[in-house]
Amino acid sequence: MAEFWQNFILTFVPLFIVIDALGTLPVVITLGEGLTLKERRKMINVATITAIVVGLAFLFLGQFILNVMGISVGAFAIAGGLILLVLSIKLIITGRMVDVDKDEMVAVVPIGTPLTAGPATITTLLLLAMQYPLYIVLISFAVNMLIAWVIFLLGNRLSHFLGKGGLGAISKVFSLLLAAIAVSMIINGLKMLELV
Repeated sequence: MAEFWQNFILTFVPLFIVIDALGTLPVVITLGEGLTLKERRKMINVATITAIVVGLAFLFLGQFILNVMGISVGAFAIAGGLILLVLSIKLIITGRMVDVDKDEMVAVVPIGTPLTAGPATITTLLLLAMQYPLYIVLISFAVNMLIAWVIFLLGNRLSHFLGKGGLGAISKVFSLLLAAIAVSMIINGLKMLELV
């Protein structure tokens, strides 16, 4: 039982950081402005379902795709770590991982993907699935998506409570943690390839 909780925490925390629901919240609030409560809830539900579908698709098919393409786990870990590192640097510098385009169906793009389930989330899911039992990664992903959904639903209340500065500060801390996780992934990838 202790091993389960240890593995759960080791898979939950990286996913919590890369999904970054609090960091995405200002975008959700901004894109939800002018919508009725019912329309906003629908937008959040569609965004969450989109993120879940994208995450699960890559979680179950990602390993197969890597095998077909002949990509080793070590090489993928290094590539994934580099992507996470670039995204975390962009988050630190610009305050967001991706640019928002209001011309798209906002629930699917950009909230569902790539903000909630983007390259960082997909990479993290694949790497965790290679290191931990699949059911633990699934539980961690499900709990994280539930937390993201609740944060999005309570967005206006959280925004008033934390303030714009509070949300920004939390997002900056998460971006630093994401950078540390990225460096750790790169080091693990180098070890797998026996380059370190």
